Amino acid sequence: MNDIAGSLGVVRERILEACRKAGRSAGDVRLIGVTKRVDRERVRSAFRAGLSDFGESYLQEARTKIGSLEIPVTWHMIGHIQTNKLKLVPGLFHYVHTIDRLEVLEGLDGFGQPIPVLFEVNLSGEGTKHGTTGEGLRKLLERAAGLKTVQPVGLMTMPPPAEDPEEARPYFIKLRELLAAVNGEFGMAMKELSMGMSADFEVAIEEGATMVRVGTAIFGERS
Repeated sequence: MNDIAGSLGVVRERILEACRKAGRSAGDVRLIGVTKRVDRERVRSAFRAGLSDFGESYLQEARTKIGSLEIPVTWHMIGHIQTNKLKLVPGLFHYVHTIDRLEVLEGLDGFGQPIPVLFEVNLSGEGTKHGTTGEGLRKLLERAAGLKTVQPVGLMTMPPPAEDPEEARPYFIKLRELLAAVNGEFGMAMKELSMGMSADFEVAIEEGATMVRVGTAIFGERS
């Protein structure tokens, strides 16, 4: 088992260095520890080491894990959401990163308390990835304007897997530019860019990421 506190310290140093390189403040980047298939004790270890944001991909796993951990942290839904499980989301998560279709957007509305949401955009056009298109994003934003409790705060993407982190840079640039474009078109002020994972989060930070989703670099390889 890896030293989670030590790994977390290394990741934070890498974030700090990437921010220095980009002329940004490290306080502008939120580190989300991805706890998919990570056991509770390792999650607690990361919490004790100072990590306060965690991301889950599977609702059933999250339901069991979050309910039993009882630690005061911010939980992010970063996986694909099935419509038949939508009702579980507001009670578990503080942020949702993966809005990609109208039925999910509308299904999250009206649960009583506001929930910040990000829209997942598939910039690579890969059929194996979830996410909407630029045109689909605009339709989602049009609909969001008429809803009560969902609060659009930004965009999320996942570039294609690559050995060289630099290959992800064009996708991060595109997402940043898309955020600026739709903010202008819709008179919005969304600020969040959820992009970058263990292999490429430094490049993402250089291109404006405000949230990075890091699992392996903190928790090690999953079983």
